[in-house]
Amino acid sequence: MNIYICVGSSCHLKGSYNIIALMKEALAKHQLTDKVNVSAAFCLGRCTDGVTIKVDDEIVTGVSPENFDQIFAQYVLNKL
Repeated sequence: MNIYICVGSSCHLKGSYNIIALMKEALAKHQLTDKVNVSAAFCLGRCTDGVTIKVDDEIVTGVSPENFDQIFAQYVLNKL
């Protein structure tokens, strides 16, 4: 599985580096660091929708610390 987290200007200002840290912590907690590749990406085309991530070919917008656990469960744990 490949996860791309936008670090473009808009997402950066909306906290994408916090989402990267949360993703790394969650992957380590669930012992998935060897099954999931996390990369930074520049602009996934959804600049007005909050921090955007791409899980394989699926775009997920509006990722925040408040909804991160739900998104991680839905888009990462449920697909492995």
